Amino acid sequence: MQLPLQISFRNLQRSEEVEAKVRERAEDLDRMYGRIMGCRVVVESLHKHHRRGNQFHVRVALTVPDGEIVASREPDENHAYSDLNVAVRDAFDAARRQLEDHARRVRGDIKTHEVPPHGRVAELKPADNYGRLETPDGRLVYFHRNSVLEGDFDQLHVGTELRYSEEMGDRGPQASAVHVVGKHHIGG
Repeated sequence: MQLPLQISFRNLQRSEEVEAKVRERAEDLDRMYGRIMGCRVVVESLHKHHRRGNQFHVRVALTVPDGEIVASREPDENHAYSDLNVAVRDAFDAARRQLEDHARRVRGDIKTHEVPPHGRVAELKPADNYGRLETPDGRLVYFHRNSVLEGDFDQLHVGTELRYSEEMGDRGPQASAVHVVGKHHIGG
């Protein structure tokens, strides 16, 4: 880490045991991803419950070259952090997962799934078993009856929205794996 670790205690006394645990977990993150510029940790006691005791909130903020990663664990109705060590562990585990995701994005390991192109039927020639669809940028793309999945060619009309894969055919761009949007709708 380029900057020293910052640990703040709010509404509770500083604890060497907790501070040591925080330092150990922060060092683990730094070993895992050596580009962390800084780490700020806030450990606080929220309030006392007469039946459950203190409730703890732990926030870990990591500064990395292109942003900040913030993870926190605070009590809620389903999971009360009455054990400070558990709150620290869970906050750092969440920070680690976010940091791993960040590292994968930086390396380009995370695959993005592109939504297939879409268009609308612009022309239909049922007797000749083909049609053309218009893309959002105004291009016309040929498609054949056999490219329309589920045998939906006969259900098409001008204006029907389609999703498809585009490839280069003998006479220019053509659509394959054509889906009628709304029937086999993918993302949008």
